Amino acid sequence: MNHKLVYPDYKNCIANLPNSIVKHFGGEPAGDTLPMADAYLKKEYRNVVVFLLDGMGKAIVERHLKEDGPFRKNLAGIYTSTFLSTTVAATTSMMSGQQPCEHGWLGWDNYYPQIDKNVTCFYNLVQGTDEPAADYDVPRTYTPFESIIEKIQKLGKSAVMYAPFWEPKTDDIRDMCDRARRDCAEPGEHYIYVYWNNPDGLLHRDGCGAESVHEALLYMEQQISGLAAELTDTLVIVTADHGHLDTEYAVLQDYPQLTDCLKRLPTLEPRVLNLFLKEDRKEFFVKEWNRLFGDRFILMPAEEVIEKKLMGTGTPHPLFRSMLGDYLAIATGDLTVFYYGEKRFVSNHGSLTEDEMLIPLIVFA
Repeated sequence: MNHKLVYPDYKNCIANLPNSIVKHFGGEPAGDTLPMADAYLKKEYRNVVVFLLDGMGKAIVERHLKEDGPFRKNLAGIYTSTFLSTTVAATTSMMSGQQPCEHGWLGWDNYYPQIDKNVTCFYNLVQGTDEPAADYDVPRTYTPFESIIEKIQKLGKSAVMYAPFWEPKTDDIRDMCDRARRDCAEPGEHYIYVYWNNPDGLLHRDGCGAESVHEALLYMEQQISGLAAELTDTLVIVTADHGHLDTEYAVLQDYPQLTDCLKRLPTLEPRVLNLFLKEDRKEFFVKEWNRLFGDRFILMPAEEVIEKKLMGTGTPHPLFRSMLGDYLAIATGDLTVFYYGEKRFVSNHGSLTEDEMLIPLIVFA
């Protein structure tokens, strides 16, 4: 089954939101701002708090939360994720104000030509292993970026980021609300960015309709809306990096006629694989891939990806082209192609379907 596709709108996507925030605090944006956010940030709020709830796309909100509940009542609008619609690309855009083609953090695994290895970006490991990619941080060395946290701090204002896996660790979003409440009570101007790893983890494990997802979202809504009601002179924004889609799966290693054509394992995401092909096997690969998966994937040449500006309209990072390979296999249906027999999720994301791409901007003003 194929789904409606939504292409990223780089005038109205998650990469624009941090630029609005930087501008609000008097800094220089890295790119276009987000008009929806600008409309609220015209007011001189002393504090801006952003909760990014990983995976809480438009479809997930509409499926699990009441129309008259706090999140949907305070929905400012719908906008798009980046492409790829995945945490590495979208949260790096949220941190930097840059588009994926600019910052170079394209997917969960990236190819780095300087070391000729596929690297799991957030962990600095060789793809699919526990082996360090190098004795230094490969992604931050070759694809560094300035975060908006740093930009705002340079302006002499407070800016912090909280995440559940940073000390002090927590599995309760109430603790994050307490930290935001404490910071907002301090004198001066504050930007507080809270990254929360659910509902994404629950969606991957249990699927889009799971009761665990439903209960978690209700609790997040209760805690965040309660915080917003207490705070004064504070704009609270709730958003997501991408949505989710329940999928079936295939394993690439079950198709040796395809893997024989590859120079290296695909990178990026199982919903969007970049393919580095042996020169003498390209024609065969394209025909065989399309025979097997052509009804649920677009096999797009890398040059077309660049021409269509799927990963951004800005100036590409010097490594961008070398990271793309020869083709991108972009899911249009409900099939996910894992590289090998790794852990397979019930629900996935990364591609261009409506459920993966559309995200909410919720504002408590």
